[in-house]
Parts: sequence; structure tokens; C-alpha cells
Amino acid sequence: MKIAIVGSSVFAKQMVEYRGQLMKLGHEVNLHEHYIAQANGEMKDLIDRMNQEHASVKKEYDYIRYHYNEIVNSDAILVLNFDKNGIKNYIGGNTLMEIGFAYINYKKIFLLNPIPEINYKEEIEAVEPVIINGDLSLIK
Repeated sequence: MKIAIVGSSVFAKQMVEYRGQLMKLGHEVNLHEHYIAQANGEMKDLIDRMNQEHASVKKEYDYIRYHYNEIVNSDAILVLNFDKNGIKNYIGGNTLMEIGFAYINYKKIFLLNPIPEINYKEEIEAVEPVIINGDLSLIK
């Protein structure tokens, strides 16, 4: 299965780790080179810019369209929803958009962890994601 990994960019190291695990299970996983560089401690200037001018960097590198195309060309998405900003199993605005892209394009949606207690929880529930509770073997 071809899988797009989505989640907050602060989870870049985990994205690289999960890409490796999914590939060992026989899946094809495409991951933006900036996540790989970030996980390797590179591109610190870009990371600093993201902290200061997030929207500008997203536009400059066309990240939203990149991820949309990655999702459209995949069979499924895996949402890496770890704790962030004091929210257990965090799913932010951009990831919510990516979940919507997957849903509209009839892609399977897998959440690594349960849906967070956030004010748009019902929107996530409505797309009927499969919650795998960390068990990648459930991705089929």
C-alpha cells in the first residue's frame, strides 16, 4: 500500500522512524525531503523561519499543495498524532486539512493514536478514521 504520513512538522523525527517501519512492512512511503533533513538536524534556518513566519514558509515551498498531491497519489494516510502544546494526541489545523483531503479523495485514514479532545473532534470522527493505537500491522 502507498501511504502518506501526515502530522505536525515538529514530529519530523517520528515521521522518518515510522516511514522506515512501514517500509519494513512492505508499504511504499513518500516523505518530503525537508522532514528527512529536519530529522537529521539539518535546515535549522528553515526551522527557525517556520517558528517565526509559518504561513510564509508554507507558501514559499508550496507545502500544502505538495501534501495534497502526495495524498491523492497514495492509498491511505497515516496521521502521526502525538502530544503537543499540552494536547494529548494533537491534530492541528494543517493536519485536519490533510485528513479532509484524504476523505474527499476516498483514501483510507489511519490515526496512530485516538482522536484528541479538541473542539473539532466531531469533524475527525465524521470521516471514520481507523485508530490503530500504535499497531502498524493494522494498516491494510
